[in-house]
Amino acid sequence: MFDQLQALEDRYEELGELLSDPDVIADTKRFMALSKEEASTRETVECYRQYKKVVAGIVEDEEILKEESDSDILEMAKEELSELKKEKVELEEKIKILLLPKDPNDDKNIIMEIRGAAGGDEAALFAGDLYNMYTRYAESQGWKVETLEASVTGIGGYKEVIMMITGDNVYSKLKYENGAHRVQRVPVTESQGRVHTSTATVAVMPEAEEVELDLDEKDIRVDIYHASGAGGQHVNKTASAVRLTHLPTGIVVAMQDERSQIKNREKAMKVLRARVYDKLQSEAQSEYDANRKLAVGTGDRSERIRTYNFPQNRVTDHRIGLTLQKLDQILSGKLDEIIDALVIYDQTKKLEEMQNNEI
Repeated sequence: MFDQLQALEDRYEELGELLSDPDVIADTKRFMALSKEEASTRETVECYRQYKKVVAGIVEDEEILKEESDSDILEMAKEELSELKKEKVELEEKIKILLLPKDPNDDKNIIMEIRGAAGGDEAALFAGDLYNMYTRYAESQGWKVETLEASVTGIGGYKEVIMMITGDNVYSKLKYENGAHRVQRVPVTESQGRVHTSTATVAVMPEAEEVELDLDEKDIRVDIYHASGAGGQHVNKTASAVRLTHLPTGIVVAMQDERSQIKNREKAMKVLRARVYDKLQSEAQSEYDANRKLAVGTGDRSERIRTYNFPQNRVTDHRIGLTLQKLDQILSGKLDEIIDALVIYDQTKKLEEMQNNEI
């Protein structure tokens, strides 16, 4: 482990020199790649440097205890040694987590798709609740939310809503939201006061850059048509809606929210690229199917991951057995407690797997 850490520190110092090289600075693409690499290793290197300081401090205090006779100095050394040993253990645990294999998508922006599933109008209303929950959570994280497409029902819910969330490490936190979300409550349309169960599905896909996924134009069929729904006369008269079909995979994306055909096409391409990237990535990784059962961030999107029970003000995440009596707070965007618990669970499972492989 320490050989790996030393190599990482050496590389970090090399990156610092490269990033100050005029030739590298002039090459925007390379400069961005190296900056990204430096940022991804910074926390681990700083932690390792602190660890080396602590170890040096322990050695120094142990020498003092062997050679010093002054009782006051000895007492100070003992106290400091105790604190340093505690810090050493904490740093070792932190370093182990930092050295876990990184999900290459963790620092990416995401495309999130929320759909009302079983439950008709109530499912669509719940999809709207989830949309508001993620929007508020994103705002609390300093992220930007852009709604790309929305299909609104008559009573205000969403049959489907697609949004892009951009910011720092968005995928690393929201990847755990992938799956089916269940709600238990009395619908506004229920006259007998009975609790109904409905579901909405959430799909979280990392944004794919053009350099990562080069979609061939000849593989994409483009259909232009008149938009329908809200928008007034302009929408009906102008053929601004765009439907893209990726022929090799059969993936279809339709976009009509913008009045401009160009803007609709740009948005549709973002979603198409994310969907194709998501599909190809899951198929290409040989370990995907094995890992999906272990990691909480992946898995079948039809799998029920969480229940929101209104009568009991309760939210239960079924993957980790976590129950919180804070449904009102969670729906207002306070997701940190759930997401932090999922991250810790995921890291613990990966550590166990890594240790088992070492045995």
